[in-house]
Amino acid sequence: MQVMGDYYSAIQLRHDQWTTLREVTEALASARKPKREAALVTNVRALFDLLGPIETYWAFPGVQAFEQIRRQFEHGNYADVAFSVQRICRALSTGAYRRRHVPLDRDSADADEHEDEVIQPPEARALAKPYFEVLVVDNVNEHQERWLHSNFKKMRRPEDPFHYETVVVPSLQDALIGILFNYNIQAIVVRPGLKFDSKMEMSLLTRYLDWAGGTEGIEAVRSLDHGPALCRLVANVRPELDAYLVTDRSVEEIAGHDLGICRRVFYNQEDFMELHLNILRGVQARYKTPFFTALVEYSKQPTGVFHAMPISRGKSVSRSHWIQDMGAFYGSNIFLAETSATSGGLDSLLEPHGPIKQAQEQASRAFGSKQTFFATNGTSTCNKIVVQALVRPGDIVLVDRDCHKSHHYGLVLAGAQVVYLDSYPLNEYSMYGAVPLREVKHMLLHLKAQGKLDRVRMLLLTNCTFDGIVYNVERVMEECLAIKPDLIFLWDEAWFAFARFSPLYRQRTAMNAANVLRERLRSDTHARAWEEQQKQLKDASEEEWLNTRLLPPPDARVRTYATQSTHKTLTSLRQGSMIHVNDQDFKGEVEVSFHEAYMTHTSTSPNYQIIASLDVGRRQVELEGFEFVHRQVEAAMAMRRAIMTHPRLSKYFRILTAADMIPSKHRESGLESYYDPERGWSDVWDSLVHDEFVLDPTRVTLAVGGTGWDGDTFKTQILMDKYGIQINKTSRNTVLFMTNIGTTRSSVAYLIEVLVEIATDLDELLDDASMMEKRGFEKRVSNLMHDLPPLPDFSRFHDAFRSAPETPEGDIRSAFFLSYEENNCDYLELDGSIKAAMESGQEVVSASFIIPYPPGFPILVPGQVVSQEILAFMRALDVSEIHGYRADLGLRVFTEEALKQQAKANQARLKLNAARHKIF
Repeated sequence: MQVMGDYYSAIQLRHDQWTTLREVTEALASARKPKREAALVTNVRALFDLLGPIETYWAFPGVQAFEQIRRQFEHGNYADVAFSVQRICRALSTGAYRRRHVPLDRDSADADEHEDEVIQPPEARALAKPYFEVLVVDNVNEHQERWLHSNFKKMRRPEDPFHYETVVVPSLQDALIGILFNYNIQAIVVRPGLKFDSKMEMSLLTRYLDWAGGTEGIEAVRSLDHGPALCRLVANVRPELDAYLVTDRSVEEIAGHDLGICRRVFYNQEDFMELHLNILRGVQARYKTPFFTALVEYSKQPTGVFHAMPISRGKSVSRSHWIQDMGAFYGSNIFLAETSATSGGLDSLLEPHGPIKQAQEQASRAFGSKQTFFATNGTSTCNKIVVQALVRPGDIVLVDRDCHKSHHYGLVLAGAQVVYLDSYPLNEYSMYGAVPLREVKHMLLHLKAQGKLDRVRMLLLTNCTFDGIVYNVERVMEECLAIKPDLIFLWDEAWFAFARFSPLYRQRTAMNAANVLRERLRSDTHARAWEEQQKQLKDASEEEWLNTRLLPPPDARVRTYATQSTHKTLTSLRQGSMIHVNDQDFKGEVEVSFHEAYMTHTSTSPNYQIIASLDVGRRQVELEGFEFVHRQVEAAMAMRRAIMTHPRLSKYFRILTAADMIPSKHRESGLESYYDPERGWSDVWDSLVHDEFVLDPTRVTLAVGGTGWDGDTFKTQILMDKYGIQINKTSRNTVLFMTNIGTTRSSVAYLIEVLVEIATDLDELLDDASMMEKRGFEKRVSNLMHDLPPLPDFSRFHDAFRSAPETPEGDIRSAFFLSYEENNCDYLELDGSIKAAMESGQEVVSASFIIPYPPGFPILVPGQVVSQEILAFMRALDVSEIHGYRADLGLRVFTEEALKQQAKANQARLKLNAARHKIF
């Protein structure tokens, strides 16, 4: 039996303890020997004691039913107890309690229980009323609690679109634990009798109070009116929920309070029907899917199609004699909903006024933005839209060099002057981390000293990176705004769409940070702190600025954009993405250019199925995103623990920890690992609040060099070809396992089984190997784990593409289009002509993007000088896929004559710009 310390999550603990209780009660019911029976009785009593406090936060089976089963146990009715526990376990695992009342005693049990309790097909489940739970916070006795449950049940009507049950807890702290523990809760009713302190002492549950703001944050509201204070705390933790405040205070007293997510206040009345209707209306507001619903209705209409798309309504498929298999595979609905029409209840993505506009507005609410825009051709397009809308030719953009290639191409199209920022390298694993804040501040201060800060337009960073490095977004934005108060931020959150729906992650998302900063900048407290800091920084050196936690001026403009690949981490069809905007100057400065950029890159025939999936995906995360993300983290943590504690796996594999992937100077909390086999689980809250970088727990990077296989071979030939396990990120000696909201515990178990089988096979292989074979294996391991080429930094742009030698920005657009003329380019071989050219003192300049997979980002961009470090890295690459490089010809570079001509043109352009500047 696992002990409590083995569990990262109380939800996982609850599930496993009910399963254990079922096994033990079944054994007890059939036990015949007194000694055996006595041991089982002790185990059952311990399990009841453990589950007792946990079940106070759940409506099923409910406290009353749980205590009734416990009393049956104490009276020796072991067979009845075993039956009831078995029913509860089945209902919990299949979700039957969500669809119907589940009787727990044998006398009233349905004879056909199995038909309902098996996992139903989607068509049957879609017909059932969705189920949720309502948390009522009030310090009441047992009789009053039964009265509350009874009154809510009396309000149910057959026409209600949803079904809910109530959970009653006595205190503010219990309410916070409840909403973070019970993912079924969709609404909270705060009544005037609540108290502040919880009696809960289970550490696994009280840990949730950290998620709600920590001890200090919660204690700060102890002396305040507990009802409004709880509404505000819930807004910070689970902003998607609805709160209803029942108060006996006067209207005048309550009106001045910040009520957080409170949808309505009920004044000293017991109008349960009105409360019931408001609860249903609040959930209905999140449940609505304007475009998906419109598309479903459109598919039901009889239509004559005299328009584009023969496949519309499925006519070209159903009439075919040769592609009937396609129709059979996809079914009819997808074709009935396929159209290029924008009328008939539908809408235009390019000029939305109807259901698409409504769907985008609901997505904006869900993700905490001011505006949200859908895209149907991936985040690559979203990135180009934002860059083109905001960046003018000649603007300076600071960007992390190892960002997605779409940003590099977007900067080419925009004509930006690019300053590449280097992330810290992880040479031993052939991957990069993220750009330290000190590096960003240093570059801004350097540009300021050279009189170019006014030309700096945007900072573009990836949050979180492919490998799971997450920025302290709020801190980056506030310190950069302290240097340049109108700086625009583009956060590429392609792999981070799910983060909004977990209190652990939300604080590190772009939209949340923007909202926090906007509120903070309006406060008098901040204004006074900024004025005081300005006095201290007067005549300060650059080093002092770099070492100070800078505060932005109160008049700084918060201008934040985030692009998200919804399809990568949430429910959406492939290429479904979103652009989230939180820009104080969007309406006045950007809206027109954004519209033009959106029109430039968006298809006039977008896929309606993708738009509908974005709409439905938004509904899902607003109603169950908290649950799914929590389970995703659980799965990743379970994977960590299983691999780190298995003796055979540790011979060949190693989980990379936060200490492995983030240098200690960027981990102020000192957190080294989420799990340690000797010390157990670490508390991650302090790290998430304070550290410059944190490691996304849902990504598990496994060092596989100890197997003698490189990452790409292990991915394709072992995991995928042999075992059917799919992954899409490797480095020279690592593979990345990304959990998502669809990952199950069974998937994790299968992965562990596969890794154990691989380790066992390696044991047997080495056991039978000759001495020379063992030496060969050891050499391969050494080459993969120790003899690794250092990752090169960005060298520099050639002077022909630079505006001045004092600062590093480069004209990547000119270099990109200069290479279009074949006469301007040549090919040099890595170990031949290119080496000779560099040794002779010639500057070799790349004419194209060179992108090896892995690592998957450009190691050379057009106009960049090839350094010895980059050349050494390219020689050491043993990957099969390098975009932009031709093995038969070599590296495409600019000719010396082309560079001379470009340098002359560049000088002429700079003189012309200087003259214009002088005139104006």
